[in-house]
Amino acid sequence: MSQRRLFVTTALPYANGNFHIGHIMEYIQADIWVRFQRMQGHAVNFVGADDAHGAPIMIAAEKAGKTPQQFVADIAAGRKPYLDGFHISFDNWHSTDGPENHELAQQIYLDLKKAGLIATKTIEQFFDAEKSMFLPDRFIKGECPNCHSKDQYGDNCEVCGAVYAPTDLINPYSALSGAKPVLKSSEHFFFTLSDPRCVEFLEKWTQDGKLQPEVANKVKEWFSVRENADGTKSEGLGDWDISRDAPYFGIEIPDAPGKYFYVWLDAPVGYLASLKNLLEKRGDNYDAYMATPGLEQYHFIGKDIVTFHTLFWPAMLHFSGRKTPDNVFVHGFLTVNNGEKMSKSRGTGLDPLKYLSLGMNPEWLRYYLAAKLNARNEDIDFNADDFMARVNSDLVGKYINIASRAAGFISKRFAGQLGEVSADGAALLEALRAARDVIAPLYESREFAKALRETMLLTDRVNAYVDQNKPWELAKQAGKDARLQDVCTVCIEAFRLLTIYLKPVLPALAAQVEGFLKVEALNFSAAGAMLGKGHVIGDYKHLMQRVDVKQLEALFEPPAQAEAAPAAPADLPGGEAIAPAITIDDFAKVDLRIAKIVSCEAVEGSTKLLRLTLDAGEGRMRNVFSGIASAYKPEDLVGKLTVLVANLAPRKMKFGISEGMVLAASHADEKAQPGIYVLEPLPGATPGMRIH
Repeated sequence: MSQRRLFVTTALPYANGNFHIGHIMEYIQADIWVRFQRMQGHAVNFVGADDAHGAPIMIAAEKAGKTPQQFVADIAAGRKPYLDGFHISFDNWHSTDGPENHELAQQIYLDLKKAGLIATKTIEQFFDAEKSMFLPDRFIKGECPNCHSKDQYGDNCEVCGAVYAPTDLINPYSALSGAKPVLKSSEHFFFTLSDPRCVEFLEKWTQDGKLQPEVANKVKEWFSVRENADGTKSEGLGDWDISRDAPYFGIEIPDAPGKYFYVWLDAPVGYLASLKNLLEKRGDNYDAYMATPGLEQYHFIGKDIVTFHTLFWPAMLHFSGRKTPDNVFVHGFLTVNNGEKMSKSRGTGLDPLKYLSLGMNPEWLRYYLAAKLNARNEDIDFNADDFMARVNSDLVGKYINIASRAAGFISKRFAGQLGEVSADGAALLEALRAARDVIAPLYESREFAKALRETMLLTDRVNAYVDQNKPWELAKQAGKDARLQDVCTVCIEAFRLLTIYLKPVLPALAAQVEGFLKVEALNFSAAGAMLGKGHVIGDYKHLMQRVDVKQLEALFEPPAQAEAAPAAPADLPGGEAIAPAITIDDFAKVDLRIAKIVSCEAVEGSTKLLRLTLDAGEGRMRNVFSGIASAYKPEDLVGKLTVLVANLAPRKMKFGISEGMVLAASHADEKAQPGIYVLEPLPGATPGMRIH
């Protein structure tokens, strides 16, 4: 088999929160496929990145008092425990705010412009007068113009998949303020997908058999005139608005001050940027790699972002003179316990880090998800009872059981040496070796559930052989040592073959087995061989525990609710419910200190911030930015005492470094009760005193 070169990605998670179980499912699916390819001897570059741009991140960062770059960096810092915890083998994890993405996105745009596929026109765009900003698509909601579902976003409908302009929404409103947005004119840049060249290319690219049939059929709808539910008609591919107005956190459009690429233009370019970053770290040439004859490019994505990956992305690549994907693999969503929508508050969410913290084996989850995944974009369900039954029955009761029933006899009775294999055992092993030609194509085509079903049928055959020959009884009979060694050798040889077939799904367990069997890294070509007579194995140690029902109960236990924290009535002074209960240990982690405001000044370029110079009794001054300019004049605060969060990590802001946070009170609903009130200790407190 000749070596293939593959470039593989998963969808880029938006860098505004931690990974959820849907991310982990996608990464596990892709990781299994990548590991299979590597076991075939193919060269794979498997990369991911954070989708770091867009107004939502800009707004969230401002709310958190951070720069967008710091906000994204803090999110990225929490990725590793998830990826390592579930044995996901990315070669590189990058960010769309990296220099490679800025360079590539701008160059692709210039290439599209050179091809005559970029146009400008003045459009009316929604503007939130209360927030003084043009509204990003995701911060405009309303009724879908196609299927009339309520509360849909301004760029596409999550119910019917329609893509539209925000101005097409029925009864739109601002998700930031709730106000009805007004229309203002602005010049925007468009990728002219309606150009006959684009239409011809995409009709061919999406319908040539590479996409899953259900995906190809869905995409086909966007090429023809179709009647909407309200009797109106949609006219095939429209031009794609690829620009946004400042303020916006993203990549600037060349030669267009104040204009930025819409996040969905530069986000998929992040695949290439992460690959470029990886190759350059290795000292390899990115352009040479992408020009490699036969290079294959694959993307694993969820069914909610099909349009961007099967229309916009391949057109961007093709008409900028770049390689288009060989395929886009689309999967469905993950539900919990018979299709129930995930909800942390109801205990129906599946938190990946909580799963790991409970001591649950990550390969239980890898196996269970793989046992349900196929090549179609169907939703799959995590059912707690089914999860426990499958793991305990398949992995422990069938697969691990084979080694545990044979290894002890080989170690104790035969000094760890394997023996001869008689005719019945040889026939069984030959059937297992032949199964490689069935199982390997199933992995290749992402039919993981079928691959595991075939593998478990093989474990049934091996366990039937064990039950038929009963090594525990042979061990008690005089003159049966040769047969005992024969039967146990067959079991160990079979266990090695089964491990090969399970290794893409269970890489950590396979590594343990390789150590126990004293063999090199197992791959699919090794399925054609045997360990052979005289091979010495190591001492067997139990390889996997069973799922404990108490672990599952804890996994789905709703978060503890504070007894004294009922939902806040509308007239509650603070306007919001008391937060969930914490322990005294949680509180002790926050170091609150009395601080004196030595000086205070307005911050040039900001209407919200004041720069405070604080004395917290440390023998030095601290610089702190606080969003209290609407409530206080700088001169009114000088000389006053306040409360400082002293152990908050310094953060780099546009205006300088902020070394803490001063405490202030405000009503949750600014309209109901405006005002900000900085905490001021009673006389007698001195700088440096700790609040207990």
